[in-house]
Amino acid sequence: MPRFIPSDYSADYRSIAPGSNRNFEIRREFAAEVDAAPIQATSILNGMFTDLIASEAPMILFDRRRVLFWSSADQILDFTTKDDVARVTALAALDDTAPRVIEIAGAQVTARDIARTLTELTGTPFKLQWAGTTGTLSVMSKVVKRLSKNPDETFPAWQGMQYFVSMFSGHAQLLHVDNDRYGTHTWTTVRDVLEEHLAGA
Repeated sequence: MPRFIPSDYSADYRSIAPGSNRNFEIRREFAAEVDAAPIQATSILNGMFTDLIASEAPMILFDRRRVLFWSSADQILDFTTKDDVARVTALAALDDTAPRVIEIAGAQVTARDIARTLTELTGTPFKLQWAGTTGTLSVMSKVVKRLSKNPDETFPAWQGMQYFVSMFSGHAQLLHVDNDRYGTHTWTTVRDVLEEHLAGA
């Protein structure tokens, strides 16, 4: 097999601090093994799946009309839907000249942007709520992990905390987004996903 696409599909794990994000560190360790192997590889980095923002990711408190943030409400956050990621992955698989890493982002927004969007979509003010610093959240994730009955599960609550630490600290921000690599495309935005969620609700 001459080419390989690792199951990365995440924010940029390459610059995170050691011990700050278990799943990102697993990706980084595996990337080192792939780079040492006689095979061409392409990783797709896409930030967080936008699909999660209205469901599993505990950032928006719809019933309380609040948008949580850690440290800064103006930190840029990267989001891409699963369908948009799948499109780029398929095109990359057919692209013999694909680079080692392709960064994409269907939307790059802040918590402040999200609160503003929800206010516009609902006609009701959504306010920002400071949830602490990323340092505090990092400590909390370690405490929750220590108390966890199954610390080896794939997506425990403390791993979600670590993901927000990586995003809101800016350490995992995508800095070389190349959305036009495979031509013009209408990307699904955070606003699109929130609008669909609110319509369904």
